[in-house]
Amino acid sequence: MCGRYASTRSATDLAALFDAVDLGGDERLGPDYNIAPTDPVHVVRISESTGGRVVSVARWGLVPVWSRDDRPSGKMINARAETVATNGAFRDAFARRRCLVPADGWYEWLRTDDGKQAYFMTLRDGGVLAFAGLWSPAGSLSCGVVTTAAVGGLAAVHDRMPLVLPEARWDEWLTGRAGQELLVPTPPDLVAEVEIRPVGPAVGDVRNDGPELIRRHVSVKSPTLF
Repeated sequence: MCGRYASTRSATDLAALFDAVDLGGDERLGPDYNIAPTDPVHVVRISESTGGRVVSVARWGLVPVWSRDDRPSGKMINARAETVATNGAFRDAFARRRCLVPADGWYEWLRTDDGKQAYFMTLRDGGVLAFAGLWSPAGSLSCGVVTTAAVGGLAAVHDRMPLVLPEARWDEWLTGRAGQELLVPTPPDLVAEVEIRPVGPAVGDVRNDGPELIRRHVSVKSPTLF
């Protein structure tokens, strides 16, 4: 499950990182440390007109092309890797419209005897993560994140995680040249680069935002896993 994440890079910076053209237009997104379902987010996709990579703004919550309601839904933020190719809501996007969803990291909560402890999963070197995503043109652009089984230490926090693609697989995913072979858990060497950082409870309220949400916060009542 991936229900909250952070993305703070500008469209200009993402265009440089992903060798893409910035198509942000009038909707310019600022840093967001607490992205929630239906929020606007940056995605990297292949332009249907030029065939090159572009950075666009989409709403998080995929709207299938056959849907009569063009509003993004919190129920469609994630697509399971195990069923994305056959699920009626996602299979068309998987076959034709894939994207990358850039992120600084994502949040998960671990239930403890004293409540819930939030963790922020992020690259130790501060680099960008590229979630495997899907997009839809229905209404305004919308998107979803593909999830897979958590591996390594990440499984101690939650049994699911975003499908994180290494740079070497970005093009295969975006162009659709690779299919089922990419729908596997994130490679162990990439997972090993992910820090599992305990953070404070403020991230649990979607109204909160700011860099303090991703700062390490250790409570004497909460476990420090790593």
